[in-house]
Amino acid sequence: MTEQSVSLGPLAPAGDRWGIGDAVRPDRHWVELHPDGFCRHRPDAEDQLIPWSRVMTGIWITWGRFPWNAGSRGKYTLRGTVAGRTAGWLHMLLRLPYEEAALRFDRHAGTYRAMDAVRLEELLRQLVATDRLPLLGDPDWVGRAVAHLSGGAPTRTPGALRRAVTEAIEAAGAAR
Repeated sequence: MTEQSVSLGPLAPAGDRWGIGDAVRPDRHWVELHPDGFCRHRPDAEDQLIPWSRVMTGIWITWGRFPWNAGSRGKYTLRGTVAGRTAGWLHMLLRLPYEEAALRFDRHAGTYRAMDAVRLEELLRQLVATDRLPLLGDPDWVGRAVAHLSGGAPTRTPGALRRAVTEAIEAAGAAR
């Protein structure tokens, strides 16, 4: 893990691993970055592991009370934070069998910088596209990538965002 406490929007340390959403408060929904895949934690059901190999293209984050709030994908304030206090959803297309998954995560008590949430989404997309999603199961690698991406000035264009995330992946030691 990292020596300093850093996060990337909803992606934050959760014990000795990393998680998306509030893993600290009891009775919360969150997604753990497990060595074998995304592990969905829910207060009212057993944990569910989605192996890295099942995740296909089409990974994205939405904000809102329900997973079908597609219009809530980009609600941001003028101060540059994610609007609202409701849940977030990690959406992905899975294979074998083919299905859509929407993993709920409850938000932390504080606010998320919009740029951090956008960087997290781009990080997930690039890792899926380059077949390197299993890197998320390595807490040290995630810590290095997050430290490289968190904070700093916003990227102004989609191309600059892609370059910044590519540089973070390479800086964290994931170059092919």
